[in-house]
Amino acid sequence: MALPVPNLDDRRFQDLVDDAKRLVQQRCPEWTDHNVSDPGVTLIETFAWMTDQVLYRLNRIPERNYIKFLELIGVRLFPPTAARAAITFWLAGPQPGTIHIRPGTQAATVRTEADEAIVFTTVGDLPIVPCTLSRLASSLAGEKEVSDHTDALEARTSFFCFDKVPKPDDVLLVGLSEAIPSCAVTLRFRCDIEGVGVDPENPPLVWEAWDGYAWSPCEVDRDGTGGLNRDGDVVLHVPKSHTVSVIQQQRAGWLRARVLKPEPDQPTYSASPIIKGLTAFTIGGTAEAVNAELVENELLGVSEGVPGQRFPLKHRPVVPGGAANILEVSGIEGWQEWKQAQHFVDSTADDRHFVLDAVSGEVQLGPGVREPDGAFRNYGAVPSKGSRVRLRSYLIGGGQKGNVARNTITVLKSSIPYVSRVQNRRAAEGGVDGEDIEAAKVRGPIVLRTRDRAVTMEDYEHLAREAAPEVARVRCVTAGDGADAGGVRILVVPAAGSNDGRLRFEQLVPAEETLQRIAHRLEDSRVIGT
Repeated sequence: MALPVPNLDDRRFQDLVDDAKRLVQQRCPEWTDHNVSDPGVTLIETFAWMTDQVLYRLNRIPERNYIKFLELIGVRLFPPTAARAAITFWLAGPQPGTIHIRPGTQAATVRTEADEAIVFTTVGDLPIVPCTLSRLASSLAGEKEVSDHTDALEARTSFFCFDKVPKPDDVLLVGLSEAIPSCAVTLRFRCDIEGVGVDPENPPLVWEAWDGYAWSPCEVDRDGTGGLNRDGDVVLHVPKSHTVSVIQQQRAGWLRARVLKPEPDQPTYSASPIIKGLTAFTIGGTAEAVNAELVENELLGVSEGVPGQRFPLKHRPVVPGGAANILEVSGIEGWQEWKQAQHFVDSTADDRHFVLDAVSGEVQLGPGVREPDGAFRNYGAVPSKGSRVRLRSYLIGGGQKGNVARNTITVLKSSIPYVSRVQNRRAAEGGVDGEDIEAAKVRGPIVLRTRDRAVTMEDYEHLAREAAPEVARVRCVTAGDGADAGGVRILVVPAAGSNDGRLRFEQLVPAEETLQRIAHRLEDSRVIGT
């Protein structure tokens, strides 16, 4: 964007007039009439006005030149980053068909007299897939043999779900009729109170889901069975990697309960729980959402058929998304897609490229430049005169205000059939305010020195932060000896906050999408061999 030029002169017309009147009292005490009707005061005000104009322009020159130089070398303010949250959509009850939560579905915090509602928008499609119980089996620690209890369950015959005296790594296998990635499933147990010895609030038990390669942990929303010790529901949040697989020649979406080695002072099972019945059904799903609002098919204007056109957006700032924005230009054969580029340096006259300034909210088309030999060159294609220009979709919002606490996103902005409520089970994270001019002034000399090349450790840190400005800290260290000798490692600490001053380990793990952006940026700039 055009970097904002600061106002450096804090003295104004009235300040100059007041200074002159104070000097009058010191130098000419016999002049006592300081009212505006006095001719002498009129002269003071005239010269104060002239001095104000001169000082205003003079003091702006060094700062303005510095900012214009930053624009010349391509320094742009970083836009705000949107906080991300996992929002769970709970169904009113089990449904016979798949419920789709579409991209662009909005949920928000509660609006109060003091605070506006903070809106979150889902960024992907969430199918809440129905399921039923397909198979039920168990296996003992260290043994490959699997005992199938499906027939016993259908015959309503009770059975031990673990060994008579459970040992660590005894498992209960639950096969679902379908894979339910990112969904919440209710397992409704009928159990005898036999698994004595455990703390029902902290049983040595973990629930996991099979993703085709390994067992991934499930988050337990609630366990009404007290560790499979009484009738009740176990509600699990299944990871998005869950898939249908074959175990012991049985094809199903597999879950399992595994006995853990007890922690110090944690009571464990003295006898195996006994299961008399089990049913399963899907009760919800979790979708990724960002603190932003979706704007779709915004008409920007009509092309004049000349290079260097600019089209302002109705909303700003634009939140950077995972995918590039698409500009559409009307033509004889319909809407043509134009791709977003970082700059026009490599664009030819046939390339349908545009640059989006996220902070100022402006779409820029390629300029035309007069070459030294007199030829005129277009850096990017030019829409024909009269063509309509629109942006297919973009996100607006972002900032630190989106880092809301857990269980605060509870308002569904528009009703969805069969969805009863929404909630964010964890705090939203990653929201960072946009860069200010002072930070850009500090970054400018680093950009000039680095020039998109990663040579020194400081270069790696700068380029990594440029790729992911939302992270809290970036540190470059040597990779060490052996096979990694000569390489470097980039340590990334995400921006994480907590209302109670404590952080979970998961909050300090950068998002995979953030790491991919950093890796892609450094791959293009690193020295061969690092």
